[in-house]
Amino acid sequence: MDIEVELSKIIINEASDQQVIVLKERYGQRSFPIVIGIVEIFAIDRRLKGITPPRPMTHDLLDSIITNLGARIERIVVNDLRNHTFYAKIVLSLNGKTVEVDSRPSDAIALGAATGAPMFVAEQVFEKIGE
Repeated sequence: MDIEVELSKIIINEASDQQVIVLKERYGQRSFPIVIGIVEIFAIDRRLKGITPPRPMTHDLLDSIITNLGARIERIVVNDLRNHTFYAKIVLSLNGKTVEVDSRPSDAIALGAATGAPMFVAEQVFEKIGE
């Protein structure tokens, strides 16, 4: 089962390459941090602040490609945690079919922030974090 989450916190440390975002259950109390890169954190931060860059950034480009191919982003899912590494997928709808694309969580979340797609975390991820 997937649990809907929201981006509850962004921690930017310009002195480090590792940045932190916190995902929190939309209708619950559980949350957890994910370490991401500086490029992705700035892409997410800009989008949440409503800042549109003069030229498309990578996540804007990907959204444009998906849209122009006739697909739609259904949701973003952080679907696994293995060896301290999170995994995610971008779930697309295309011609009545569902297409799942493997992704780093940072890219998937940045794309979700760029498009307003809902974000989810698999229950098993919350269980692994709680161990």
